[in-house]
Amino acid sequence: MAAKDDKEAPGRIAVNRRARHDYFIDERLEAGVALLGWEVKALRAGRLQLQESYVLLKDGEAYLFGAHVSPLPTASTHVAPDPTRSRKLLLHRSQIDSLIGSVERKGRALIPLSMYWKNGRAKLEIAVARGKKQHDKRADTRERDWQREKARVMKARR
Repeated sequence: MAAKDDKEAPGRIAVNRRARHDYFIDERLEAGVALLGWEVKALRAGRLQLQESYVLLKDGEAYLFGAHVSPLPTASTHVAPDPTRSRKLLLHRSQIDSLIGSVERKGRALIPLSMYWKNGRAKLEIAVARGKKQHDKRADTRERDWQREKARVMKARR
């Protein structure tokens, strides 16, 4: 999906743009997220950052760590909000078992790609990914620049 599509997609709350730059995406998965009331209101206002977040498997369950949900001053007056608390991901047992296998045996990482609304519920798109080396990132940049130059030349020929 292009960066332009990410911004314009309806229901999109936040996108982790660094994920595609730092990782090779092997497999994608949709997970529900257990949220508190003030967090839902903050997500509806678009106050989520996924850049430094990651998914961790602990005790046979999946958790989202490092995601920052900025509390709204009006919605969280009666509670003491913790913007970076760990949030439980809602997955089927078979999905968790396959994630455990790919992370522990194959040495992959679980990273969040985006969060969006689906039928009124917040969903998190997570990916099983392999880390890129510096030369991989340079090759991607070179390929992207070549595609951009090629499109520019083709447009000029018309």
